[in-house]
Amino acid sequence: MNILFIAIDTLRADHLGCYGYPRNTSPHIDELAGRGVVFEKTIAPAIPTHPSFVTMMTGQYPITHGVVAHGGSKTIPRTSPWLPAILQKAGYTTCAVDNLGEWQLGFSNGYEFYIDPTRRRGLSINADNREINRRAVPWLTQFAKDKFFMFVHYWDAHTPYLPPRAYRSLFYKHNPCDPRNKSLEGLERHPLGRMWRETWFNKLGDYVTDADYIEALYDGSIRFCDEGVGKLLRALDETGVADDTLVILTSDHGEMMYRHKIFFDHHGLYDGNLRVPLIIAHPAIDPKRVPHMAAHIDLAPTILDLCGITVPAGMEGFSLAPYLHGAQDKRLREFVVSEECTWQMKWSIRTDSHKFIKALEEDFYHTPMRELYDLRADPHEFNNVALREPKTANHLEETLNRWIKDMMAKNRLRKDPLLAHGITLGNEWKKMKDEL
Repeated sequence: MNILFIAIDTLRADHLGCYGYPRNTSPHIDELAGRGVVFEKTIAPAIPTHPSFVTMMTGQYPITHGVVAHGGSKTIPRTSPWLPAILQKAGYTTCAVDNLGEWQLGFSNGYEFYIDPTRRRGLSINADNREINRRAVPWLTQFAKDKFFMFVHYWDAHTPYLPPRAYRSLFYKHNPCDPRNKSLEGLERHPLGRMWRETWFNKLGDYVTDADYIEALYDGSIRFCDEGVGKLLRALDETGVADDTLVILTSDHGEMMYRHKIFFDHHGLYDGNLRVPLIIAHPAIDPKRVPHMAAHIDLAPTILDLCGITVPAGMEGFSLAPYLHGAQDKRLREFVVSEECTWQMKWSIRTDSHKFIKALEEDFYHTPMRELYDLRADPHEFNNVALREPKTANHLEETLNRWIKDMMAKNRLRKDPLLAHGITLGNEWKKMKDEL
């Protein structure tokens, strides 16, 4: 069986039609979902990009593989299982159309072909799906008769949201520069705000005031990327090997629009960042929706299991294969633990009903050090009920602390890895405090 692994960077699950979004952002992805298995609650154990993709490819939590931050000091350990290398050893022709290799962290390990179209760009994240497909489609066509694992990484949904002009007005019909609109108030005091104004918003015309316009650009970028996904899937069909190819579509993390004081970025352990799409499709698998919590750590074990390859003992996720084949419909886990150590230093624990977030140091927004959200009553996590529901908050904090302690013991760590590493990009924020 072949594997086509598609990752769309910075893609929120709840901005796709197949996850209930009312805007028509994702017709091709929705079609894939209609013939595949949709995992309704897939959680990222780490944000943003680097720790998230390492988690996907190792099947390990960041507390185990050690890459806890984007742009951090840790490389991918050789002791960690690495999905592309395992598949290559099993006889797969492996290819990545991606740019993570340029960080020299070990992302290119196990790939016979590592193709980076973004090197043509001054800023790699500005390479759109057309540039990715110019390399991905010819490779797929040429090597379709091999047993292949192909990883394709799209960046269209990442900031700055600047899709072609035809996509910029798809979901917005108002005046984005109305001086009466105050929804972007506070942007200039945000550490990224000045940069957004000077390098991104200035390309949109006059002085933009409406945050909904920027969110509509995000949706337009998703629609633009969806076209690229459609072209890649059509190319797969044209090779004649689609019937023997497992297609996986996911994201490394989501995006916060402008709630929680976070303007168009991916920090904060809220579901807008942590809840990502996961669609798995193969002609031999009946379409269905799975309501139970899955996580990035499950992807590598699932792929190996479906390929008949022994899952290494070092992988900490579960195979989702029983859900795909209808052999299981019970809850897989009680909770998922997530971390961030790039812009902020925090842990979270998420159950089906609640989210508890624990900060290890104060963030730029002076958010409370302890946050508790009732996800059923407050799915957007606007109302922190940690003080109102101390019993639930204390129970989840104790569970989180015990999990961290056990994992530290398992990995022979003397210090919480977030405290040991320290934040990376957020250090620049600390330097800016006196200026703001």
